[in-house]
Amino acid sequence: LTERIEATAIVVSSKSGSTVETDSQRRAFEAAFTAAGNDAARRIVIDTDPGSPLDAASREAGYRAVFNADPSVGGRYSALTAFGLVPSGLAGVDIQALLDEAEEAAELLREDSEDNIGLQLGAALGGTSPLRDKIVIVEDGSGIKGFADWAEQLIAESTGKIGRGILPVVASVDSPEVSEGAADVLVVRLVSADREPALGANEAAVGGTLATQMLVWEFATAVAGRLLGINPFDQPDVEAAKVAARGLLDARPEPTPANFTEGSIEVRGGDWLGGATTVEEAIKALLAQLGPDGYLSVQAYLDRLAFPQLESVRDSFAKATGRPTTFGWGPRFLHSTGQYHKGGPAVGVFLQITAATARDVEIPERPFTFAQLIEAQAAGDAQVLAEHGRPVLRLHLADREAGVRQLTEFVTALAR
Repeated sequence: LTERIEATAIVVSSKSGSTVETDSQRRAFEAAFTAAGNDAARRIVIDTDPGSPLDAASREAGYRAVFNADPSVGGRYSALTAFGLVPSGLAGVDIQALLDEAEEAAELLREDSEDNIGLQLGAALGGTSPLRDKIVIVEDGSGIKGFADWAEQLIAESTGKIGRGILPVVASVDSPEVSEGAADVLVVRLVSADREPALGANEAAVGGTLATQMLVWEFATAVAGRLLGINPFDQPDVEAAKVAARGLLDARPEPTPANFTEGSIEVRGGDWLGGATTVEEAIKALLAQLGPDGYLSVQAYLDRLAFPQLESVRDSFAKATGRPTTFGWGPRFLHSTGQYHKGGPAVGVFLQITAATARDVEIPERPFTFAQLIEAQAAGDAQVLAEHGRPVLRLHLADREAGVRQLTEFVTALAR
């Protein structure tokens, strides 16, 4: 990016105007623009709610453009508001075509009919008996890259609260959860608009254009929330991890001593670790906490571009445990499945992976670095999960390359 800074502009999107990751990245880019001799204000476009701290500061700073979204629309429902449309338009997407597709879908969703796809999907998500509350979403020909990741946040943050909720699992058509047919799992295939695939007893399919899919899933999630008896438009447990992270950044306590270290991996866990003295024993102790209706959440606070192979542990764990397994890059997942982890059913076990940083980056005008921020977010989330009675195994890789290799080799062997 340093080599392309002359031809770079950024869109800073923050509904609250105070999201720490977004603010930190804005500060870093603004400093980079200035260092390259560019007018930073001309390179930054803002998306935020009217009256937010970012709204006022951006107008005062004279940023190139400040767009306000409808403050009554929650962040995860805002793909077809300024938050999604502004960056899409700047990237060359035909915004009017998107909105036309959405309007056509909206007309269909207004119909009080058994053929309403939004009602059908909502009933499948939240109205089965017994409840299939783990939703495995697989790309199966829709051509919409990354849609399952978007739906993951929508579903988890909307439904995971007061001990209830639906766990979204982003997987592939070859993932273990698709073929195992667990009683509490629903597989939803994302297909092309003109395809009607043969489906199993625990499967559903949704097709349509990007805008159509977005509106259908938003509608269905609201319906599922109603069936579950929860408010799909709030996220009461997201803030807890943020507060814990801020407290750790302010206090800067010494790291919790490791229970033990094996090779390049430091291991931390609860009393359930027992007498574990190896990474293998520690992981097996964590998985022993997994009940027949539980799930495993793997959380990796590493560079997803540098270590894409780490995602392969998701399928390996799912095969080894026979239970739905999620994989999230930190801190991204804190804003999506993080709500479900704390507010949803208390049946999850958590594997958190962090790593030492070889080269840190300062955050302009902040008393902490990017590495310190990520470290505080990971520790804060683990703290809140533990306070909610969730088992958390923390693996810290003192050597990233060696640690990733050691971990992936063990998990692959576990699945054999």
